[in-house]
Amino acid sequence: MVLDGILSSPLRRHQSLKKQWEELGSCSTVINRHRYLLTALLLLAFLCTVYLYFAVTLGDRHSSSCYGLTGNDKAICLAISKGKLRLF
Repeated sequence: MVLDGILSSPLRRHQSLKKQWEELGSCSTVINRHRYLLTALLLLAFLCTVYLYFAVTLGDRHSSSCYGLTGNDKAICLAISKGKLRLF
C-alpha cells in the first residue's frame, strides 16, 4: 500500500490531488467548514502582533546602550541612563 503511493506515476498523483481538491468544494465551503480554526488563527495572529508591538516599544532600552560593558563601567552606565547618578 505504501509502495503504491511511492511508485505511482506523477500523472496519477496529479489526478489524485485534483480529485481531492474537487471533493473539497468551493472556497466558501472550506471556509465554512473550518471557521473555528480560521477564527482561532486570526485571534492568535492579532495577539502575537500586539505582544510584539509592546515588547519592542516597551523593551529594556537602558541596557542596550550599555551593551558590552562589564563591572563598574556597566553600573555607572546604567545609573546614568536611569538618571540615578548625580553629578556635582
